Amino acid sequence: GVHNDGLPEPVVSRPVIYVLGHIILRDITESMVYFMSTLSVQLSKKYGSIFTVHFGPKKVVVLAGYKTVKQALVNQAEDFGDRDITPVFYDFNQGHGILFANGDSWKEMRRFALTNLRDFGMGKKGSEEKILEEIPYLIEVFEKHEGKAFDTTQSVLYAVSNIISAIVYGSRFEYTDPLFTGMADRAKESIHLTGSASIQMYNMFPWLGPWINNLTRLKKNIADMKMEVTELVRGLKETLNPHMCRGFVDSFLVRKQTLEESGNMDSFYHDDNLVFSVGNLFSAGTDTTGTTLRWGLLLMAKYPHIQDQVQEEISRVIGSRQTLVEDRKNLPYTDAVIHETQRLANIVPMSVPHTTSRDVTFQGYFIKKGTSVIPLLTSVLQDDSEWESPNTFNPSHFLDEQGGFVKRDAFMAFSAGRRVCLGEGLARMELFLFFTSLLQRFRFSPPPGVTEDDLDLTPLLGFTLNPSPHQLCAVSRV
Repeated sequence: GVHNDGLPEPVVSRPVIYVLGHIILRDITESMVYFMSTLSVQLSKKYGSIFTVHFGPKKVVVLAGYKTVKQALVNQAEDFGDRDITPVFYDFNQGHGILFANGDSWKEMRRFALTNLRDFGMGKKGSEEKILEEIPYLIEVFEKHEGKAFDTTQSVLYAVSNIISAIVYGSRFEYTDPLFTGMADRAKESIHLTGSASIQMYNMFPWLGPWINNLTRLKKNIADMKMEVTELVRGLKETLNPHMCRGFVDSFLVRKQTLEESGNMDSFYHDDNLVFSVGNLFSAGTDTTGTTLRWGLLLMAKYPHIQDQVQEEISRVIGSRQTLVEDRKNLPYTDAVIHETQRLANIVPMSVPHTTSRDVTFQGYFIKKGTSVIPLLTSVLQDDSEWESPNTFNPSHFLDEQGGFVKRDAFMAFSAGRRVCLGEGLARMELFLFFTSLLQRFRFSPPPGVTEDDLDLTPLLGFTLNPSPHQLCAVSRV
């Protein structure tokens, strides 16, 4: 079919959503994000790189393939740079914070967050030092299992959470601290719930809210998050020293205080922006990096010959000393494996939806201001015109004939343009240091009685794509 604006429109879209509606009303928590990303890739092969689908009454333009997504997000960044704030995210953020905001408030909060992520503690420990400080705690947890099979989810989640906690609050937490574990576990659960079919149906038909159990769970999680962040901020405010900021919160409080003292009471530096910016940084900084790291360990157990090459390179170049960020350039194969893990894991397949900031003419089509746009990142990371073997784990995608590391333009794991992940630099550093340190110390393998072929790479469905529940053995190499 063709919509009246000229955009190709798959005629199957409405029946698909209609059928999903019957499933979703029973509150099954399968991910429509994953379902629609897979369906959209299939539809793009028939309808081209730009087409419309309907999520209930809402028209959405889907962009598929590297060239089309790059043209929109990079070449026409202003046109496609606004965030589509769906009902569930508006309910919980009210236009505040960083991830689900637009306009001047978003610009100021993102700029402020970027500045502080670069400074990491405003002159105190740098980000690398924070990660290096955390690594022994994670290794200790792995060692306690003495080579027996265990689930890596929580330990990896807590280690990664502690990095963003140190940056935001100025200090790490113990893995046994119930306040910390509650925050980390809730953040992960909330991200999973937002990708559930029932929440996506709520976004289409908000009047269904009272009958959606997952929405009730999300509301409680958000209320708990606000209360805990507020309490942590209150404690930091009581010990605030404007001349020695410990982290993002301190820096925000100092800026807020300075503006108020100058008589500026209408600035963007208010409590709501602080609470939701902290919540955004904590959730995004925990789930995505932790999930990618778990995919990396699973893939090493799945493909032991690749794990062999990683460990050979680390042993040859690093030996037994601690890996540092500056070692990345001398570990091209390991770096390629990390990038290929991000590409294949494809943990945010539909990106976070955008909207057009003004009327746009794009590839000959007219798209109205405020139209929801999905840059289909999975179609970029698996674009068969950009990747030699898009559906297989192949580190050579990032290696030249001499074995040197090669950057690939179609590597958009962090999205691109105005809404590119603001924590990209931190995430890259964490993935490299945690991954190399764990591979240096442990050999990862399936549990006894489970073969490499038995390890399932089917993702656990949610807003982000996690590995299916599994256990691994981490056998000490020391």
